Amino acid sequence: MKKNDIQAPARMSAAMWIAICGLLLVGVGTLLPILRVDGQLYKYIYCAGALLTLVGRVMTRRKKDVSLRLKRLYRLEVWVGIMFCVGGFFMFYPNPAARDWLAFTLAGGVVQVYASLMIPRQEAKERNGGAL
Repeated sequence: MKKNDIQAPARMSAAMWIAICGLLLVGVGTLLPILRVDGQLYKYIYCAGALLTLVGRVMTRRKKDVSLRLKRLYRLEVWVGIMFCVGGFFMFYPNPAARDWLAFTLAGGVVQVYASLMIPRQEAKERNGGAL
């Protein structure tokens, strides 16, 4: 491997840091009721994380000259934030037995995992001219 083949990691923008902090807060907000921690603080932690995730994903600047598939994968990340926000809504919905927020959290998590695996793969494929 040549010295020129090694690329420096890209710098993360402030929007990416906001989204990462939001995802961590969503994780903590999801984990607290599973561990049966008393109180209602987990709802506010979850909703703050969902909002930060959505804001961070919307504010992230992307390249304009990418394929349609990559643009759709980027858009999926925004939908993850929307799913988490809907989950936050269902946390405050007045049905005490409803676990809809957990379903939206799991759906958002699955989509987030898929997007986080496919985006670097598709970017590498486009960078190498489709030879991956």
